[in-house]
Amino acid sequence: MNKSQDEELQGSTNSGNLMGKLRRLQKGNRALEGEIKELKLTSEALQKDLDALQAQTNQLEKDYKEKEELCRKLQFQCDKSEQDFEREMKDHKMRKDKLEQYRCEIQEFKLRHRKLRMRFENQLQHLMEKHKKLHCVFAPERLPGELERAENKKTQLLSVEKLKLTQLQKLEEETEAAKTKKQLETEVAQF
Repeated sequence: MNKSQDEELQGSTNSGNLMGKLRRLQKGNRALEGEIKELKLTSEALQKDLDALQAQTNQLEKDYKEKEELCRKLQFQCDKSEQDFEREMKDHKMRKDKLEQYRCEIQEFKLRHRKLRMRFENQLQHLMEKHKKLHCVFAPERLPGELERAENKKTQLLSVEKLKLTQLQKLEEETEAAKTKKQLETEVAQF
């Protein structure tokens, strides 16, 4: 073979090699383009997922803040209700103590009244005995005057007793009114 044929053969072999390489490169290029396309689709899908997760995160943070605010308000209301309850209990105890004090005062007043009545009855009894003794001493014509004085004294003492009974009744009514008022306030506070 001569040199030109050898070069020609070599050229055709090189040309065949180049064509094969070119085909392989084109095939590899197409494969890479397919992978790039797939990666882009995957990237877009992942970006959508990321955006959705970000939106969900934002919504959850917003919900959390709202719930935290609601919790804070509820805690404030709870604290306020507890303070109101404690104040009401304190007021209730104070009213109860006051009512007990009024009961004691009424009992003392009744006891004093009873003692006054007993003293009055003793005085009346003493006057009646004295009157009987004086009846013997004094003449019968003076008896009507003595009886009138005794009746006047008795009337005066009965008037005083009536006044004291009226005062006692008034005090009992005031105590009952205070008790009724306290019950109404307790019922209103419960609603």
